[in-house]
Amino acid sequence: MLFGIAAVMSVQLVDTYFVSRLGTAPLAALSFSFPIALTLASLSIGLSAGAASVVSRAFGRGHRRRTRRLATDSLMLTIAVMVPLTAVGLLTLDPILRVLGAEDDILDMAVAYMRIWYLSLPFLVVTMVSNAMVRASGDAFSPSAIMITSALLNVVSTPILVFGAGPVPALGIEGAALGTLLARIVGSCCALYLVIWRDRLVVSLRKGLGRFFKSAGQVLGIGLPAAIGNASNPLGIAVATAVIAVLGAETVAAFGVATRLEAFAILPMLALSASIGPMVGQNWGGDRADRVQRALKTAYVLSVGWALLLAALFWLLGRPIAGLFASEPSVADEAARYLWIVPISLWGYGIAIIAAGAYNALGKPLIGLGYSLTRTAVFYVPLVWIASRMDGSTTVYVAIAAANASAGLLVAVDSLFRVRRLAGSAGPQRTAQPGG
Repeated sequence: MLFGIAAVMSVQLVDTYFVSRLGTAPLAALSFSFPIALTLASLSIGLSAGAASVVSRAFGRGHRRRTRRLATDSLMLTIAVMVPLTAVGLLTLDPILRVLGAEDDILDMAVAYMRIWYLSLPFLVVTMVSNAMVRASGDAFSPSAIMITSALLNVVSTPILVFGAGPVPALGIEGAALGTLLARIVGSCCALYLVIWRDRLVVSLRKGLGRFFKSAGQVLGIGLPAAIGNASNPLGIAVATAVIAVLGAETVAAFGVATRLEAFAILPMLALSASIGPMVGQNWGGDRADRVQRALKTAYVLSVGWALLLAALFWLLGRPIAGLFASEPSVADEAARYLWIVPISLWGYGIAIIAAGAYNALGKPLIGLGYSLTRTAVFYVPLVWIASRMDGSTTVYVAIAAANASAGLLVAVDSLFRVRRLAGSAGPQRTAQPGG
């Protein structure tokens, strides 16, 4: 999962790297599009979490027929949700970007990029839901291979489309979006091959049309809270972007560079949050609550250790790394300031997303949603708003760090207490069993 998610996240870094060569204005336009892209990608994460939760628990109980029925209905639900959502997104793109603070030429470039990006959204979600169901059935290698293949295709095609080569004209920022679209189409085709032909997780919808709405309700019951929870982080970034927009295009561009680097830097935490779901779901379905508790504790410790390593890395190399993706030295300096302050607190963010992923898999999505909103709504947004009223961007970055740490400590204590209580209330069937 670490390598697969790294491949997916590299798409944002690749776009940022090549678009930064076009100048500060295109980079700022890409920064305005980033919160929207993350928010909508969160819906795909939510749907995949819902599908993985119901499929992994059915798989853990040994119910093969039920597993296939749930997988089929999850895929049909994904298509039914994403096609109209893409249409709505295209119609509301301009006003949303204006609300975020995009204006004039930057607005035009952001709209041009996002129009193509929206077309790639259904392919992204189909890929993520399909991969999640394959992982929930016990295969984590094949989905990661698909994610890596898609990312490599994006790395190769994006510079050609952005700057032009041979008969291919230079398309600028739109070329970056086209590279993403091409890569996601290929990824979705590969993922569908796995679930339909190799694993045969998809059965005829005609044989179970009456059960579709029941299955869809189960998936959405977990997927919608999970989507809202995952969207809370990019929504928080959107608020911070709107606050920072008054400081100028350079600061917005720097914030976009820093948050993209941060998103790539927390890959181990994202991998833990993605992999803990199938593990928790299968073991909970197999009556092994003791493994669920150990998994959470281990993941939390790993998050703290990784955050400390990140802090040391960015203290030493934050400015040179930011310089690789910044359009101007001043943009790199501002991005480095963020990287010197925030990363040491990212253990808190890691704990929040890991706990949310675990409780989604347990079929307790509202608890997972509560953990996500604790960080964003209780700490992140209020502290950033207060900090913006006091001083410049440095104070905002300190507020972000304080929000991460406060939420992480609260979520760690509560999540471990709750899983023990859930195991106890479920009776002896949730106690540890001998053997493997």
